[in-house]
Amino acid sequence: MIATLSGKVAEKLAGMVIIDVAGVGYGILATLEDQGKLKVGTDAKVYTYEHIRENSYDLFGFTTLDTKTLFEQLINVNGVGPKNALNMLSVGTTAEVRNAIASGDVKFIQAANGVGKKVAERVVVDLKDKVGLVSSADGIFASSASFSADEAVQALVALGYTTLDAVSALQNIDTDLPTEQRIKQALRGKL
Repeated sequence: MIATLSGKVAEKLAGMVIIDVAGVGYGILATLEDQGKLKVGTDAKVYTYEHIRENSYDLFGFTTLDTKTLFEQLINVNGVGPKNALNMLSVGTTAEVRNAIASGDVKFIQAANGVGKKVAERVVVDLKDKVGLVSSADGIFASSASFSADEAVQALVALGYTTLDAVSALQNIDTDLPTEQRIKQALRGKL
């Protein structure tokens, strides 16, 4: 299994970026956002997803692990293949796609090439609570990526909380407090 590729961006073709790794050119399929980030002649590291079928071998590449994770969540939805997932991720930035799914914006997802209304609705229904976005009381969405580095959130998730519940429990607790105190206060709030 190829987990990552590190090398020089050799060239860009329609929808594909070729990364030269020690003299071997790997053609990766990438989102429009990632294609824009990968400049010819620069060094790059991409997280990869291999899709192997009887008659083809496709390598999908992502500049961030967050985008790859969302891609994998999308392909686990019934009726969404890797190329449809890539098209969905190319409609906007990863954050915009997550926000659209979390807020139930079917039309945004449906704007992807080859994605119909039923598939877009299925994506929203299946992933709305799983895309890693949390909503505050004000209805503002924030990326879980900022919370994933929070040790208090990680500890509460390890104790069985969902990410949403962990963030909600910690929402009104001073972030300047030591992690242990934040966790204790969050647990006390649930008692």
